[in-house]
Amino acid sequence: MNFEELKNFLDEKADQYNAPGFIENDPIQIPHRFSIKQDIEIAGFLAATISWGNRKAIIRSAEKILDIMGNSPYDFVMNYSGKDLESVQDKSIHRTFNGEDFAYFIKQFNRIYRENESLENLFIIKEGENNFLHSIERFRNNFLEAEKHRSHKHISSPYKNSSAKRIIMFLRWMVRKDKRGVDFGIWKDIDPRYLSIPLDVHTGNISRKLGLVSRTQNDWKTVEELDIAIRKMDENDPAKYDFALFGLGVTKELL
Repeated sequence: MNFEELKNFLDEKADQYNAPGFIENDPIQIPHRFSIKQDIEIAGFLAATISWGNRKAIIRSAEKILDIMGNSPYDFVMNYSGKDLESVQDKSIHRTFNGEDFAYFIKQFNRIYRENESLENLFIIKEGENNFLHSIERFRNNFLEAEKHRSHKHISSPYKNSSAKRIIMFLRWMVRKDKRGVDFGIWKDIDPRYLSIPLDVHTGNISRKLGLVSRTQNDWKTVEELDIAIRKMDENDPAKYDFALFGLGVTKELL
């Protein structure tokens, strides 16, 4: 395919998969259960954090998290008791994300929301930046603070060349603005043109098959290589192609 044919093909696939039906089988269904901004942020961040492995298993684990929080994430974060945290410490949550990690995240959310109305404040893009490389690292440093903790491994660092797939996915949920009903677009001070595509096995393999990237690793350098390709197709809303690449990967349409 030449450039125009490829762009038209990916536009068509993005249009096909960026639809309400996408929500049912995706972790994004977890924050879609809420209407309050902070509930959406907390539920979305936790669901994104545990988003590795089978999607059905991810959703089940996220539902377990919501149950522990009484299905009121923001209220729980702001008003938990010591007994609440003790009760989650030994719980199994999702793979290597355990009760100790969950309790740590709750305490960090509490501190951040006492200082900020929204998590958006921690991800603001600064002048001269063209993606979320530095933004994610600033957030990571703020959320994790200086003290070493086992939970640090659950928030990836693009400075260490991680693709930061789960945070990039969370950012797409919060920042992208359209009328399709999938992404929320509740963050108004960050332009969607800075978004990247969450790079995982599916999107990485399809990107290589289509000639969008040449690197074999799914790392931050490949995220930036993919940025260059997709922003030529739509510089204002590049992350919409996540729907196309992910959908093509899951359905194995190109195999």
